[in-house]
Amino acid sequence: MTAALLEQYRERIRTELDRVVDFWLKYSHDKEHGGFFNCLGKDGKVYDELKYVWLQGRQVWMYSRLYRTVERFHRPEILDAAKSGAAFLQKFARVQASSGAGKCAFCLTRDGRAVKVQRTIFSECFYVMAMDELSRITQDKEMQADAESMMDRLIFWVQTDSSDLSRPQLPGDPPVNSMAVPMMLLCLVDQLTEGRTDVAEKYKDLSGWCVERILQHIQRDGKAILENVTLTGKELPGCQGRLQNPGHALEAGWFLLQYALKKEDVQLQKTAVDKFMEIPFHTGWDKQHGGLFYFLDVDGHCPTQLEWNMKLWWPHCEALIAYLMAYSHSRAPLLLDRFKLIYDYTFSHFSDEEHGEWFGYLSRQGEVVLDFKGGPFKGFFHVPRCLYMCEKHFAFHDQDVTKCKMFL
Repeated sequence: MTAALLEQYRERIRTELDRVVDFWLKYSHDKEHGGFFNCLGKDGKVYDELKYVWLQGRQVWMYSRLYRTVERFHRPEILDAAKSGAAFLQKFARVQASSGAGKCAFCLTRDGRAVKVQRTIFSECFYVMAMDELSRITQDKEMQADAESMMDRLIFWVQTDSSDLSRPQLPGDPPVNSMAVPMMLLCLVDQLTEGRTDVAEKYKDLSGWCVERILQHIQRDGKAILENVTLTGKELPGCQGRLQNPGHALEAGWFLLQYALKKEDVQLQKTAVDKFMEIPFHTGWDKQHGGLFYFLDVDGHCPTQLEWNMKLWWPHCEALIAYLMAYSHSRAPLLLDRFKLIYDYTFSHFSDEEHGEWFGYLSRQGEVVLDFKGGPFKGFFHVPRCLYMCEKHFAFHDQDVTKCKMFL
């Protein structure tokens, strides 16, 4: 792998990030009601006016993070858009309940009326990320407090009492440790505690709890990462227990690696790479057609998810982040080889050279199946976060073009 090739990757990633940002700046802003249109066709045209709260939060976070940390995105229109999205969320996201403030809606009409509430925590999670990141720019203490207040509610729902989620606990459906929950909370702790020692002290025990819960998903004598386990870390019966999600495991891998590097925990760093990157890569990579499967069954049965053998954009985004982060730390050539393989597949299949942004849903063979650029589950998040993080991992020595320095 030559320095010239690494420079080529860096330039392509930088250019692609610019194109993705421009796409959403051009097509997604609702100048009449505030917030963002999420449902955008391949050419950016709005095909549905529903606004999905978790995607609104993700877009506010992404705009704010780019504005705060990347000089070329320190532009008034990006900050104004983030403020518009945050104002829309603060005004409309919460659904009032008899017990108090209630949950955040899952989706809203264009003018902010609630359409649907999910019995999960993820709308609230991205509300927290949005408000905290924007408050770092605006120095709005009330907005920061709003983020922490929502975070505290999330922790209560997850660790103490989930009844406010309105999800009845049925006798045949025992509580489950779904990997998405501790992963998301670990991500939020990282977000909220950056540069804030008082907040870090407040949530110091939570991060350890999250890591412990994530590690419970290492199953089958360390040879598999399962998506769902019991609350005591045992394998569940049936399809639910056998489910594997390679993209989620890889995302958990870089979450864990990032945490372990900060803690200087060498064993956890190794676990993050060996278990949460290498295992899902080996089991999830389609050796016939390339790309990562969406779902798998650990025993080789056909998964019940209809889209199980499709190639989706976001697992490939998480894989790129994971392997570039891992390589930047260890410099192991194998990890860079993994990055190259995933990079070549991703940029040759998902990126739309004609209209910009990425397609999200491919067949197993790699053909575009759904050609929209934004929908209920795909917004301004996984693609720009991946490109942003990968770009930040590349830095080249000005005086020696034959060497490349990677940094976290």
